[in-house]
Amino acid sequence: MKKILALDGGGIRGVFSLEILIRMQQMLREHTGNPALVLSDHFDFFAGTSTGAIIATCLSWGMDVEKVMGLYVENGMKMFQRFPWYRPFKRMFVARYQAQPISDMLQRIFSEDGEGKVPALLSTKLLKTLLLIVLRNQTTGSAWPVTNNPNAMYNDTKLDDCNLNVPLWKVVRASTAAPVYFDPEEITLGGNLHIFVDGALTPYNNPALIAALTATLPSYNVNWEPGAEKIRLISIGTIRVSSAAFKTKAKEMWLGYQLPRIPAALVQGIAVEQDYLCRCLGECLFGEAIDSEIGNLVGMTLPGPRWFSYVRYNRSYLGKEAEKLLSDGSLLAKLDAVSAIPILREVGREYAAQNVKLEHLI
Repeated sequence: MKKILALDGGGIRGVFSLEILIRMQQMLREHTGNPALVLSDHFDFFAGTSTGAIIATCLSWGMDVEKVMGLYVENGMKMFQRFPWYRPFKRMFVARYQAQPISDMLQRIFSEDGEGKVPALLSTKLLKTLLLIVLRNQTTGSAWPVTNNPNAMYNDTKLDDCNLNVPLWKVVRASTAAPVYFDPEEITLGGNLHIFVDGALTPYNNPALIAALTATLPSYNVNWEPGAEKIRLISIGTIRVSSAAFKTKAKEMWLGYQLPRIPAALVQGIAVEQDYLCRCLGECLFGEAIDSEIGNLVGMTLPGPRWFSYVRYNRSYLGKEAEKLLSDGSLLAKLDAVSAIPILREVGREYAAQNVKLEHLI
């Protein structure tokens, strides 16, 4: 059975996802009797958006999940490093954080020499699995789900703008270039400059469905045979906090109230829809309820054949629970709250201990 692992975007909340991955790695090590097993030994295909792109690429690189967690814990403050006070225009009108620290980290990790002097390309043999990274090409105004599949249309080495020739670190950095938070990433393809921003600004902040389509649709030239017994798709979120506002009155919802909430509402709503579609196209083995009307669709008989079997791990704060969380000033809902790493880890460990099962993974 082919296995896909898809990882949502969500900034520093990727730490929550990593706690689930640590539990998965531990269970697979115990099951196989191999204490050195890493997730690239088990999965055939990793997909990620934004912070999920960092994690997915590290895992495809063959890294131990604990080491990836260490990158977040040790470099969290550096990854979210504000522009200095003497650059007020940049701080107020362009981006909150400097892109250079995260660029330096990615260049160091994803290099052929391990020191950042020889950048690995998307075609590098150091990637042990198929990898999909979601970007948004702001120049063309389109989503770019980019893979290292040598048979993909735009990975033809005869093309001047072959994607495989792009430095891997740049592809990952582009996927994390969240507007307001970080500057865009510039990538030259075939002599033409393209500007890329966060893959969360596409329909694929939850990249599970595009990963499954990439694996099965003839257009992408991966050509896995679909079937619930032939493909297992595991999707991991980064905590869902709804923008509930039970106490807010209509007259209080003015322009200044709405503007900062609209992007998050759209990203979250589309991510839920992607999860919903995966449960309809696949055989859902596990996942929390989509909503109170349709439930979780686990074990439900649906029309048509199943394309894959599907597991969705995520912790949601909805309704009045979400409103209380937000009104109490909790940092769990923020993408850049590095100080929330300890509580994010605690929530992730608790969730993983209660919900991750070996039968979901094999």
